[in-house]
Amino acid sequence: MPLLTASRSIWFPVVLLLVAMVSIQTGAALAKTLFPALGAVGVSALRLGLAALLLCVIMRPWRGGWPGLHSCRSLLVYGLALGGMNMLFYQALERVPLGIAVALEFTGPLAVALCSSRRVLDVVWVALVALGLWLLLPVGATQAPIDPLGAAFALAAGGCWALYIIYGRKAGTDHGSRTVALGTVVAALMAMPIGVAQLGSELFVPALLPVALAVAVLSTALPYSLEMVALRRMPSRTFSMLMSLEPAVAAMSGLIFLSERLTPLQWLAVLSIIVAAAGAAQTSRPMMAKRAER
Repeated sequence: MPLLTASRSIWFPVVLLLVAMVSIQTGAALAKTLFPALGAVGVSALRLGLAALLLCVIMRPWRGGWPGLHSCRSLLVYGLALGGMNMLFYQALERVPLGIAVALEFTGPLAVALCSSRRVLDVVWVALVALGLWLLLPVGATQAPIDPLGAAFALAAGGCWALYIIYGRKAGTDHGSRTVALGTVVAALMAMPIGVAQLGSELFVPALLPVALAVAVLSTALPYSLEMVALRRMPSRTFSMLMSLEPAVAAMSGLIFLSERLTPLQWLAVLSIIVAAAGAAQTSRPMMAKRAER
């Protein structure tokens, strides 16, 4: 009986994390169906606005007072990085398959993890990332050329993800559990004016709001809650290693929900980045454990 209980305690957070990853990528696939009506910028702005409202209702981040100006700077950068990451990622998603967009974006947190380690094995992980990028980007010998602008947006989103990790650690220390809610509010305040300027009242078409709300729930409220439970029940390094499966989950979601088929070389590129991320998680400090909701 104790062995069965231990087995359940090990697998429970793993299942929660896998459900969270599926939820996030399902939300991304659903968001892509709104692009013809609202465009990538409009969808990301509406999603961030609805996510901010949801998190404020659930977490009530205004409680607990406010720290000093220095702490607010970290929160501001964190929120802007979160907003930039979401808007850039959706613009990448408008141009390239979901699995490839996530794989390219994943280079951001992977770079942060590699920069925190000085092991010889890091050369192997860098080489695997380079192989994946060479196969995916226009310079590679891929069977189906990737849109260069879409690839650039995905890599830029990865850079924002790296900033999110770096400044999120500081903001999380100062603001605790309120960090994500406050950061999402900052991201929404950045994104919503851009969305309104581009689409005007069309951004708030009543018929599209239920789908946009579902995107916000699948990409934010549900996976964030599940990840927090999982992270408390497993080591951060294990969490980071499992997170490396996300490009594969994204590729499968793109195949199932959007009929996006990757070529064998593109699958090899995604696998190369997954192996690099898993290896980096094992050989460096666990800095990929926390991420923004896409």
